[in-house]
Amino acid sequence: MVSTTQVTWQLSGFGDEIDDDPAVQIAVLQALGANHIEVRSAWGTNIVDLSDEQLQALAALLADKGMKVSAIASPIGKVDVSLPVEHEVERLRRAVNAAKVLDAKYIRIFSFYYGESVQVDSIRDDVIERMRALAGVAEEAGVILLHENEKDIFGDVPDRVLDIIETVDSPALKVAWDAANFVQVGVKPFDEGYAKLRPHLEYLQVKDALFANGHVVPAGEGDGDVLRTVEALKADGYEGFASLEPHLAGAHGLGGFSGPTAFGIAARAFAKVTAEAGVQTA
Repeated sequence: MVSTTQVTWQLSGFGDEIDDDPAVQIAVLQALGANHIEVRSAWGTNIVDLSDEQLQALAALLADKGMKVSAIASPIGKVDVSLPVEHEVERLRRAVNAAKVLDAKYIRIFSFYYGESVQVDSIRDDVIERMRALAGVAEEAGVILLHENEKDIFGDVPDRVLDIIETVDSPALKVAWDAANFVQVGVKPFDEGYAKLRPHLEYLQVKDALFANGHVVPAGEGDGDVLRTVEALKADGYEGFASLEPHLAGAHGLGGFSGPTAFGIAARAFAKVTAEAGVQTA
């Protein structure tokens, strides 16, 4: 049954899943009804590696097109936990600079890889030390870090995500919800994660996947409980971003990729979900 009560969320999307050229990224997102973009890379260069001149050029382009930035999709924490604490602290400072230039409140981060022969529980203290250091940088800068539950990192399942958030206990560290990533590590997202993480859930990444093979599919067509999650978020009063990260055409060097056509398919699939749940996007 379609809900009759309407709420509005801000639609965004990972621009570099569309094209390397930010002008194309913006055009496609705006054609799909989005007024925000999530910036992971531009002109084939990761956000933390863009020069000051490139950042200024990107900021000018966004301003000219009337496009705002929902988040900086940084790679921070997507490295082995054995690297020194300062390694990612310094990269985060670059992401913070990008956030300031592009007027973004949020920076997406991860909670560290570890070797195949390493027991996950054995790296907990190292992870917490690093996440505390990152949160300290964010607090000082006035930005909010969004932890994404990527597979193969420490915070890949709900209990460890919650452990990070509660132990670090910083107003600058919140949860980015990615249903597909939960599915890919064998977690039933809504049943096993929503209640635990909802108090800290600050940002919705729109991606779905199948338990059978881990393949990513359009939102609502997999096992990620996307409709149930959207309905619950609406009931809970969520009013934040919904950022499309379709991953429908495999990966490239900077992350998942879809291309303009597949990205449009993903956007229309999510629009079907939100329409059923009584959520508008703008």
